[in-house]
Amino acid sequence: MAAPGWDRLWTGVQLATMTDRSLGVIRNGAIASAGGRIAWVGREVDLAAGQRREAAEVIPCGGAWMTPGLIDCHTHIVFGGDRSDDFRRRLHGESYSDIARGGGGIMSTVRATRLASMEELTRSAAARGRELGGWGVTTIEVKSGYGLDLETELRMLEVAAALPRHIPADISPTLLAAHAIPPEYAGRRSDYLKLILEAILPAALEQGHATAIDAFCEDIAFTPGEARAVLEAGIDAGLHGRLHADQLSDLGGGALAAETGALSADHLEYLSDAGVRAMASAGVCAVLLPGAAYTLGADRLPPVRALRRAGVTMAVATDANPGSSPITNVGMILNLACIRFGLTPEEALLGFTSAAARVLGLEDDRGTLEPGKRADLALWDVEDPAQLCYWMGASPLSSLVRDGVPLAVAPSSPG
Repeated sequence: MAAPGWDRLWTGVQLATMTDRSLGVIRNGAIASAGGRIAWVGREVDLAAGQRREAAEVIPCGGAWMTPGLIDCHTHIVFGGDRSDDFRRRLHGESYSDIARGGGGIMSTVRATRLASMEELTRSAAARGRELGGWGVTTIEVKSGYGLDLETELRMLEVAAALPRHIPADISPTLLAAHAIPPEYAGRRSDYLKLILEAILPAALEQGHATAIDAFCEDIAFTPGEARAVLEAGIDAGLHGRLHADQLSDLGGGALAAETGALSADHLEYLSDAGVRAMASAGVCAVLLPGAAYTLGADRLPPVRALRRAGVTMAVATDANPGSSPITNVGMILNLACIRFGLTPEEALLGFTSAAARVLGLEDDRGTLEPGKRADLALWDVEDPAQLCYWMGASPLSSLVRDGVPLAVAPSSPG
């Protein structure tokens, strides 16, 4: 059977298709692309001679491993300034909550982001996006939330949406205006909530960049009732629901995500047994963020065993941000997910591919190596996929493919 229209055929490749809990491994495989989509996947021995001849380009891989392009489903890479002072203060004994209440934390980034130009935000975010790309990431979720006013929130979403012009990745922008109460609304929480619901959300919908709505449900941020109002308004308007939930205390965030129809609850260090059951019943994904737990020195970790027993889909993400997870090294996050949170290498890798696609509502389009899906591919110089979780250092990525087109790969730094 001929294969007219096959643009490329990769042969001699070990495929981790991510289609099952064992990574859907196909040894001595081959994969073809056509028109930016995966056209064929299987064992190389099952290729007909005509199929091989009809491919416009054949790329031998020498036994290397291939995965789908990785998906970082929770980041905050658009921001101004940095938070090295917060880092120093934490190491002198102040807590994340104390720093936030004292005007540091998110508020220090808000001040810097409001002052930053579009060009400055784009340049710094693109640099972080390229670092993620050096680790095989081809889809990045990017949140707003460091503006906390109409103008800056929209500017952040615009910067995020334009990043594919500068980096080899698709962007899934998320509106996170409910990240913190801005200082000009101190003592006027209801007025800021009204601004989100009646001004920022409608303007973001009109702008058309945001694909999801998020809120930070925590004592230092938004109450469960406030977060519910934001989520329900966004979801009713057609956005996917996300929730920063149960990170610093148990406010029932996991159950709230389930009740509102959100796709995910993220962080979850204080998730209760009832929250686990609610998420499992509603099909809410858990997004685990080991970089934040590591950076903040968290004593309490997400209930991974309970989530596993309940059958909750677990995604993993960098949470790349200037304060609680200043990390763009995916290998480090994969390692922390295994060593600190107790995931298996298979769970961690699924968490950055098929599970992450589900969190973003993209499971029908990417996240696994299957015919019809996006030909976003990562080729790795490893002998076993577990090595992606084993080493913390430079990326072993040898080739990145986006929409079926191989891209040049810059050497990755270990940071």
